[in-house]
Amino acid sequence: MTTVTLQYYAQLREQARTSGEQVITSATSLHDLYEELRARHGFTLSADALKVAVNAQFSDWNRTLRDGDTVVFIPPVAGG
Repeated sequence: MTTVTLQYYAQLREQARTSGEQVITSATSLHDLYEELRARHGFTLSADALKVAVNAQFSDWNRTLRDGDTVVFIPPVAGG
């Protein structure tokens, strides 16, 4: 099990009803983690619509999670 800190913005923050949380997960990749959170919070965006950053650096979805990582899922920016 891995403990990670999550930060949510925009639509994801609204759907999760929080700006962040710490979770213990059995997911091994960022993609698996997002799918787990998607099921938990009802996120409507698919992973391919998002960017992901780990420890303040953009990352590949297949990156292996490490204990203590801070993960940010970044939704598309709405223009106006």
